[in-house]
Amino acid sequence: MNLVDCKTALKTLQSGLPIIFPTDTLPAIGCLPKFSNIIYEFKKRDRNKPLILMGSEHKQLVDYIQESAKEDYEDISSKYWPGALTMVIPASEKQTAILTSNDLTLGLRIPNSYMAQSLLRETGPLLTSSANISGFKGSITAEGIALDFPSVKILGPIPWEKSSGRGSTIIGWEKSRNWRLIREGEVLVRELH
Repeated sequence: MNLVDCKTALKTLQSGLPIIFPTDTLPAIGCLPKFSNIIYEFKKRDRNKPLILMGSEHKQLVDYIQESAKEDYEDISSKYWPGALTMVIPASEKQTAILTSNDLTLGLRIPNSYMAQSLLRETGPLLTSSANISGFKGSITAEGIALDFPSVKILGPIPWEKSSGRGSTIIGWEKSRNWRLIREGEVLVRELH
């Protein structure tokens, strides 16, 4: 198993390779936004499925959001982050180069995980997906994930902090003060309409 600390993880990411790290829900595989293709290759993921941009704090992500959705972003993020909620929100026109969706939206999340936040503070926002081969249930332990991704470096130390093992709740922004539930998960969101 290729265990690394946050400083070494940053060097790996800057070289264009992904890192696997724990979150509060499922372990993630992440890369710097300009290298998003690598996650699709490692996971064998359908390129029509977008990735999630994770940050360590909401101000790290605010520049990625279209002006019309910023007030709702601030409202929801202040109530549910850090935590197991992913917001799909219109992306800022300045950030379209990192988009992996076809509809100019971006999934955003701040995990409630000390290790994930420490990594993201060091690296800046990372494009992420769950650390499993697409179509297969993945492990939630570093040891199990290392079997699926033997060449990918894994953030240590291990054992990792406890996670829920369940995906995040995903909500999509429709218009001002109007969200729709995309996937039920850990968090129950009361402000959807």
